[in-house]
Amino acid sequence: MRTVTFKVGDILSGEVTDLSHIGEGVLHIDGFPIFVAQALVGEHIQFEIDHIGQHRAFGHVIRWLSKSPDRVEIADTIYEETGTMPLQHLAYHAQLEFKQHQVQKLFKTVAQMPHIEVKPTIGMEDPYAYRNKAQIPIRMVDGQLTSGFYRRKSHDLLPMENFIIQEPEIDRAIIVVRDILRAYQVPAYDEYSHSGVVRHLIVRRGHYTQQLMLVLVTNGQVLPHAAEIVSEIIKQLPEVVSIIQNINEEKTNVILGRQSMVLYGQDYYNDQLCGHTFNISHQSFYQVNTIQTEKLYKKAIEFAQLTAQDIVVDAYCGIGTMTLAFAEKAKHVYGVEIVRDAIENAKENATMNQIKNVTFTAKDAGQWMVQQKNKGLRPNVIVVDPPRKGLDRKFIDAALHVSPDRIVYVSCNPATLARDVKIITDSNLYEVKEIQPVDMFPQTHHVETVVLMSRVDK
Repeated sequence: MRTVTFKVGDILSGEVTDLSHIGEGVLHIDGFPIFVAQALVGEHIQFEIDHIGQHRAFGHVIRWLSKSPDRVEIADTIYEETGTMPLQHLAYHAQLEFKQHQVQKLFKTVAQMPHIEVKPTIGMEDPYAYRNKAQIPIRMVDGQLTSGFYRRKSHDLLPMENFIIQEPEIDRAIIVVRDILRAYQVPAYDEYSHSGVVRHLIVRRGHYTQQLMLVLVTNGQVLPHAAEIVSEIIKQLPEVVSIIQNINEEKTNVILGRQSMVLYGQDYYNDQLCGHTFNISHQSFYQVNTIQTEKLYKKAIEFAQLTAQDIVVDAYCGIGTMTLAFAEKAKHVYGVEIVRDAIENAKENATMNQIKNVTFTAKDAGQWMVQQKNKGLRPNVIVVDPPRKGLDRKFIDAALHVSPDRIVYVSCNPATLARDVKIITDSNLYEVKEIQPVDMFPQTHHVETVVLMSRVDK
């Protein structure tokens, strides 16, 4: 361990030389890295040391001695306090460059591909008001039911009405429901005493259909004045097509419980994606940025280079959003997903869109791939869109065994993406052809990436 020449509470100064993977400024004192939020590359800052760990320290800015030309005026400090827009102080063109650089860096260090080209990040014309889903904690503040967001690294609720990155109609719906709950004096949940009723409000909106779904997460079966509350909501928000009560009686940070009931409408709303219509239930995964999702999927389809004779496997397919897009160009697409409800949703969506050349299976993708390998399935293209943890090794081994012409990897975590790409290419069967980041979450450090790997002998 390096000798640290400073202590907590020391006030130091230095130049920021890099950004961490979450957008914190990085500088060094006597070779020891220090991470400082809100600082940008090239800035000279005075900062205070807050914490010293074994390999890095953390601090906060006291004042700027010089500022980056990429620094922009922030909308409000509350977005720093809650962490909802951690990159709001960085000009948008620089956010896109930052995300490209992060992917490039991980392919250099983790995938060990220092010379691989990462294309410029595909961004948005307007990098605000893009989220089609909100999960809002509800708590009592000064004796009144209040909506907002937690202060970073705490469960202290900060009242908020304008989230900026959510579609404005979602922000409005939150306020309407909050005020109705206040009018009927419904108590908010208290996590310390495990008392009260409403824990969270979830609002989902169809970007193209404008349909709204509301989910009231309650601490118990009873929602006082439920009929009156529902009546008032649909009177003030006629776009609402679904109101769900989800019951979560556990002492947990997990938002949704296992039991739900429909209070109004049905347990789904509709939206369109790449020309297809989808039923989306309250439990279904659906990308939160519709505009950028269409760009991401179009890039994945382009990378797949499909012909009318191709067999495609879409692993981790969810409710079939990408599966149906591929099915328009391929002979047949197999969609596999471990969440059974999502597969039922996917089957309904295929029927609703009159797409017949798809087969959906509810199974662990790794197990399914091994079984299909043993049955002799030989897909031309495998498409994967796994969770943040990336691919199971058994899935990778099975995919390598069936040896498709192309593997298209869609990822929400560039670190596990780089790890998995290295495993696949170390087989000497595949090589990386293209890497394309897509900005699904402007004003944050998150980035989606799609990678094309082609078989070496093709």
